[in-house]
Amino acid sequence: MEKDQSLITLLKDKKQKNIAFKMLLDTYQKRLYWHIRKLVLIHEDANDVLQNTYLKIYKNIDSFKGNSSIHTWMYRIAYNESIDFLKAKQKRLKLSSEEINTKILEALKEDVYFEGDQIQFKLQEALLKLPEKQKQVFVMKYYDDLKFKEISEIIGTSEGALKASYHHAVKKIERFLIQ
Repeated sequence: MEKDQSLITLLKDKKQKNIAFKMLLDTYQKRLYWHIRKLVLIHEDANDVLQNTYLKIYKNIDSFKGNSSIHTWMYRIAYNESIDFLKAKQKRLKLSSEEINTKILEALKEDVYFEGDQIQFKLQEALLKLPEKQKQVFVMKYYDDLKFKEISEIIGTSEGALKASYHHAVKKIERFLIQ
């Protein structure tokens, strides 16, 4: 946290901003990529969203108020960029949610960067069948091991609602995997 605070101070200094931004990326790049990748699933899409996330972080770092950790703030930006990307992709392709999920699953089968086995692929298939909010909460809790409080700050939903969404997601995934 102290390291983040000194990094934020450097980021807000116009002379140090570029160096500090590189340090920020070095620290969080991998975690942000995987956060995004778990939401959009496809490597190329994740890279596109990551670039947009970096641009937003760079442009808006001066408006960071410190009400949350820098990590949570960046996750929120990455989350919003991911959701916007998925909505735009669905609109651009003129497909329903089910059709887009089928396309994503097909692309995931072909994705050379997907390192999962059959069980992990089946889990991804189960996740695509969940309502969007349940999927997002499950991904952040299960994969990123975020606390409900952090997820609440990222998504902007109450902790109680998130806990309910997570519980429902787990039950649906269990039923899907047992079939």
